[in-house]
Amino acid sequence: MAEISDPEKMTGAKKAAVFLMSMGEEYTTKVIEKLNDAEIKDLAFEMSKIDFITSEMLNSVSEDFVSRFEGETKMVVEGGSFIKNVVSKTFKGDKAESVFKDVENRQRSLPFVWSRDVNIGTLAGYIEGEHPQTVAMILANMPSDIASEILMAVPDEKKGDIALRIAKLGQISDEVVMDVDKALKNELSGAVGPGGKAGGVNVLVDIINGVDKATEDIVMEKVEEDSAEMANDIRKMMFVFEDMAGIDDRAMREILKKVEGQQLTYALKTASDEMKDKIFSNLSQRAGEMLKDDLDSMGPVRLAEVEEAQQAIVRAAKELEADGTIVLGGKGKDDVLV
Repeated sequence: MAEISDPEKMTGAKKAAVFLMSMGEEYTTKVIEKLNDAEIKDLAFEMSKIDFITSEMLNSVSEDFVSRFEGETKMVVEGGSFIKNVVSKTFKGDKAESVFKDVENRQRSLPFVWSRDVNIGTLAGYIEGEHPQTVAMILANMPSDIASEILMAVPDEKKGDIALRIAKLGQISDEVVMDVDKALKNELSGAVGPGGKAGGVNVLVDIINGVDKATEDIVMEKVEEDSAEMANDIRKMMFVFEDMAGIDDRAMREILKKVEGQQLTYALKTASDEMKDKIFSNLSQRAGEMLKDDLDSMGPVRLAEVEEAQQAIVRAAKELEADGTIVLGGKGKDDVLV
């Protein structure tokens, strides 16, 4: 889940990206047609990093836009596919390819991307010896799936403290991140990096979504001790509904027994085709037909209601895991069992 730092400190390119993505692909396509190559590449890169838009971001860019989405805490977007569609509609051939290549090259230069090519055990061993605040900064700037693996690998007594520091981590200067990136990379011998971002609750949620249940429990216990409010915010944001597309069919059927019909209908409103297939394949033919009819006849639904229904289903899955009925693996892991 990508995030933008303090809205008041957003660059012009970031503000333009937020505004245009909120206006949709058709409007953005018309605007991009009027920009020069350098502006297009800067805008494309900023768009590629955005997964959601908070009300604070919108407020800093456009009061009018905020009023249209009042009451929502964020609007789900997908920066990668958004800019791909817009650029493909705007340009053909070499020019579109040039924009895509520029975005790809800039993404490769983000800090700690080289960590994907390093043995997790070796990397965790080096990082573990650092001060917890340094570890928090490193994990906050790493790809979240790698950070999840490392958090699971560090000793249990350190996990909660590191997680809490990530949640409270403010903006870190590019220079500091680059220095740590370079030093760690040199110790581990070889790869490339630069860049920098803040930590925060959103970053921690991305990491927690990828850890196992034992690590999640340790982290959440520590966060709860420090701040019940923060722990509650994290639980609300730990949106792993789509991850259930990969669980065992028997586990899915157990989960569906605990889900109300309307909850399931709302939850599938924004679900991927993979998730919908998973649900329908574990319902009876009659129940599946009724659900499809309900989805077809459903009008516009507030994002908050959809997310609430999806979170209710996730809670049902977690409860079944807690009482031993099913076992869920970490996000994106291959060891999902029942």
